[in-house]
Amino acid sequence: MTNQNPNPQQQYAPPAPEQKKSWFARHKILTVILAIVVLGVIVRLVGGGSSETPTAPAPAGSSASEEAAPAAPAEPSSPGIGVPVRDGKFEFVVTAVAPPVATVGSEYLTQTAQGEYVQVTMTVRNIGDRAQSLDASSQKLLDADGKQYSVDSLATAYLDEGIGYEQINPGNALDTTVVFDVPVGTVPAEIELHDSAFSGGTTVALR
Repeated sequence: MTNQNPNPQQQYAPPAPEQKKSWFARHKILTVILAIVVLGVIVRLVGGGSSETPTAPAPAGSSASEEAAPAAPAEPSSPGIGVPVRDGKFEFVVTAVAPPVATVGSEYLTQTAQGEYVQVTMTVRNIGDRAQSLDASSQKLLDADGKQYSVDSLATAYLDEGIGYEQINPGNALDTTVVFDVPVGTVPAEIELHDSAFSGGTTVALR
């Protein structure tokens, strides 16, 4: 006869193994920070991305040298003393510019400047086919600032009698001096020469 234990020992099921927590559950603070960063990136992308205006691509074949503005060409310099120039029917050669003086003329006929006299000596040749009159008063003197001075006709006549309105035959040349009354200290820069009061004129540098 089998002996049965009236109070058999109670059997217990083994405890279930503890479930391992995920990395996110174990690092809650880092998870929150990461979520905020990801959300910010998404919002930035949805909102249109970069606010910078895209730069248009340079046209094909362009280069830095092409983009740079070309240097302005230097203005041609005017002919100088001793160089023949022409205007209308006359050829002019400026031969000298005398130092400024206060008076011009002779012992009996003297003219005094308001400022000082600048005297420009030149040779004028008639290159036309008929006689041409030289009007000394048509010549203009310019200083370094571009100020223009007219001939002092009386002083010119006192210095070179008869040159006020001289007639020159074809092929002939005349040596003459024109006189300008300018402020003291004026530096002559150019003289503008004309065969008449209505011609275009030609310029000679005096320095």
